[in-house]
Amino acid sequence: MEARGTVFKYGDNVDTDVIIPARYLNTQDAKELAAHAMEDIDADYVKKVQPGDIMVAGWNFGCGSSREHAPLVIKTSGAAVVIAKSFARIFYRNAINIGLPIMECEEAADAIENGDTVSVNFDTGEIKDETTGKTFQAQPFPEFIQKMIRAGGLMNSIREKQ
Repeated sequence: MEARGTVFKYGDNVDTDVIIPARYLNTQDAKELAAHAMEDIDADYVKKVQPGDIMVAGWNFGCGSSREHAPLVIKTSGAAVVIAKSFARIFYRNAINIGLPIMECEEAADAIENGDTVSVNFDTGEIKDETTGKTFQAQPFPEFIQKMIRAGGLMNSIREKQ
């Protein structure tokens, strides 16, 4: 599995309230929620994001409340992967549960700039900044998690096994 897109870059401690503000949580409609993704930190994100684009961030991405909506709105908005120095543990698990690929790579998160074009190979963990030509190595997920992500999340993965 691979992704290639334009980077939207954010800093450290991007919390779930910034990813999807609580004032919009009166609906369960993922597309309606995604229309408000990142708006308190980047008002242009939803206007500019295209399917396959890539989010890059610093330390502790997805901290704050344990709302499952946060990775869901990122995925529904069109982002194909989030690369960060580290993820809050509950966000990490929620992302896998809904099939949003995430990768921890401090070097990539430091070097990649907003607007760069980046490609990611989920099977090998290779991240390439096509704008600069630099390549980075993240730890790829084990095969069983890759299958879960390819299936679109935990529940879809379980249904496929039945």
